[in-house]
Amino acid sequence: MDNLRFVLFVFFIFLSYSLWEQWQLDYGPKPPQVVAQQQAEQNNKPGAPQTPPADVVTASGRTASAMSAPTDNGVAPAAASAKVVVTTDVLRIVIDTSGADIHSIQLTTYPINKDQTDNPVELLNDDPTKRFISQTGLLSDSSSPPNHHSIWNSAGNTYALKDGEDSVQVPFTWTSPNGLKVTKVYTFKRGSYLIDMKQTVLNKSNQEWSGRQYIQLQRKEPEKKVGSALSTSSEDRAYTGGVLYTQSEKYEKISFDDMADSNLARTGKDAWIAMIQHYFLAAWIPQTGEEDSFYTKALPDKFFVIGAISPETAVAPGSEKTFESSLFVGPKLQRTLETIAPGLELTVDFGNLTFIAKPIFWLLDKYHVLFTNWGWAIVFVTITIKLLFFQLSASSYRSMANMRKLQPKLKELKDRLGEDKQQFNVAMMELYRKEKVNPLGGCLPVLVQIPVFISLYWVLVEAVELRQAPFIFWLQDLSSKDPYFILPVIYGISMFIQQRLNPQPQDPMQAKVMQYFPLIFTVFFAFFPSGLVLYWVINNTLSILQQWVITRQIEGKAAPSRA
Repeated sequence: MDNLRFVLFVFFIFLSYSLWEQWQLDYGPKPPQVVAQQQAEQNNKPGAPQTPPADVVTASGRTASAMSAPTDNGVAPAAASAKVVVTTDVLRIVIDTSGADIHSIQLTTYPINKDQTDNPVELLNDDPTKRFISQTGLLSDSSSPPNHHSIWNSAGNTYALKDGEDSVQVPFTWTSPNGLKVTKVYTFKRGSYLIDMKQTVLNKSNQEWSGRQYIQLQRKEPEKKVGSALSTSSEDRAYTGGVLYTQSEKYEKISFDDMADSNLARTGKDAWIAMIQHYFLAAWIPQTGEEDSFYTKALPDKFFVIGAISPETAVAPGSEKTFESSLFVGPKLQRTLETIAPGLELTVDFGNLTFIAKPIFWLLDKYHVLFTNWGWAIVFVTITIKLLFFQLSASSYRSMANMRKLQPKLKELKDRLGEDKQQFNVAMMELYRKEKVNPLGGCLPVLVQIPVFISLYWVLVEAVELRQAPFIFWLQDLSSKDPYFILPVIYGISMFIQQRLNPQPQDPMQAKVMQYFPLIFTVFFAFFPSGLVLYWVINNTLSILQQWVITRQIEGKAAPSRA
């Protein structure tokens, strides 16, 4: 029993260290940003193409330049393009007339730092060192339609969602000499991170036009963070990379390494592609019911593309065809994502314990609606979990109290049998059998709490709803560590009290080592999100009260018999 408890505590320390290391990856000091690589520098020079013309790949493996060869390779000088700025109540968008593509989106209600509200998260960004942009265009075997290098015309340079308006539309036009006119319209809605896009092809020529739309995200792979051997990139919970969702394969991570190894070629209906990161994502959602081809492409200098191509469509002379799709760029708000596309909420990655984490978040959300405070929501989730396992804990604490009652007899056996461990273990098990004590009963709370602990950790790490959420007094961000380390110290004290209520190991070495556990856990928890430490402080406090009452009851019953 002592050995198992000791192993469980050691495992718990190992687990805490692993989670602490992962927390450091997410929130610890980051390496200084590297200087742009040579190719990125070349791409940023006036007159140079931003990307090579072969950065669109069809399901058949042909590049865009192979399918349609614009007379100028589809590349326009950077000086010929202009910026169009769009402002809504939640977004600030910059659209480049080169491709009429979105090159920057700031999430104006999500500051990078809580103390600097005027410095919002910029999710899409065309800085060559951290490039992350959206690109769209058309493909055709028989003509040269506009792609993401073509220059589009805009009626204005600034657009804004005005008071009383629910949406604002931003149109762009492109016309070819052979009678093909394309209109691209973005629609931005109030309070929404979902952007609708329509590309309408009007065929004014005397020949049928046939082509397809492509939508894609291009991103430069971020510099890898320095972590420990305890966490690997494939299991990195703060995953940054591509995602593909199809009805057949469901949710798939397509990492940058996967893209570098081979080009993806997949088809699917009611599917979507995305580039995700901690708390935020950008996702292209094709038109519902459309059978699309999905692809990835690795470009020089660690630039990567993930995209989708619509089915081939013919447009007769004098007719028009509208391609529709939606771009979501914003926070991983779970209830919002569930309403946009099937499986989009899975970008909130709770890992292998999602089946536990999702109910925990659901309960947190319900309590938040009631109290309008995520800290109190955590407190009452803790109470609810404690009530759920009340009987199991009571049974365990009774077992531990009975073990505690046997401590004098175990010490007597230890003194009598000396260093003969085999005889001591046999005599100890016989004593347990005689007194009807289950030596493993006290381990159940630890075993039960481990998956709940891990699940709540990922809820607090992944749920953007808790990002920068205040509680009370000095705790103004439950997703970051306690700035004054008050909660970790309280947790260490509570763990020390719990140890005093538990039966002490008969092995002197184990007993001495376990004396340091409260201090070790205090240090670990000092760097954990304060919301998680709050959970453990409340949980330990309730456990101490329950265990103290049960221990007093059992020891009170034993007192008359000793008299």
